[in-house]
Amino acid sequence: MAMEPSADASPARPLHKQLAHTLMTEEAIYGVILVSGMIVVSESVTLDSLRAFLTVFGTVVVFWAAHVYAGTLARFGHEEGGGNLPFAFSSAIRHSSGMLVAAVLPLVILLLGGLRILEDDTAMWMALGVDTLILGVLGFLGVARWSKSPWLRAGSALITAAFGVLVVLLKVFVH
Repeated sequence: MAMEPSADASPARPLHKQLAHTLMTEEAIYGVILVSGMIVVSESVTLDSLRAFLTVFGTVVVFWAAHVYAGTLARFGHEEGGGNLPFAFSSAIRHSSGMLVAAVLPLVILLLGGLRILEDDTAMWMALGVDTLILGVLGFLGVARWSKSPWLRAGSALITAAFGVLVVLLKVFVH
C-alpha cells in the first residue's frame, strides 16, 4: 500500500515557505558545505572560475544523484514506500532537492566569473561568502523555529556562519 505524499509537499504553500522548508534540511546544509569545500579544492587546482563552476556543478549533481538513489532504495525497501518504486523515487527527489537548491547562488556567482562578468578571484570569494551567509541564515532560522530570543537566534547564526568562515580560512591556507 503506497502512502500519499505528505502535506509538506503541498503546492498551496507560499514560495518563500517552500524554499525555507527545502533549505532547512540536512541535504541542503550538506550541499552548502559541499559547495564551499569544492570551491576551495577546485581553486587550489585552478584559478579559473569556469572550471570551478564545472567541478562544483558536476560534484553536486553526482552527490545529489547518489542521495536520490540511496533514498529511493531505502524508501522502496521500507514500509513507508511499501514496494512502490514511483513513490519511493519521487519522495527521494523531494527529500534531496535541498542539495540542488542550496548550490544555485554560489554556482551562479561562479558562472558570472566564468563569463568574465566578475574576476575569477572575486567570483570565488563571493561564492564562499554567500555560502557563509547561507549557513548563518539557516542557523538563525533553525533556532527561530523554537525560540523568540534574539540572542539565541544571533548566536546560532554566528556559530553556523563560523563553519563557513572555517572553510574560507581553509581556502586561504590551501591557496
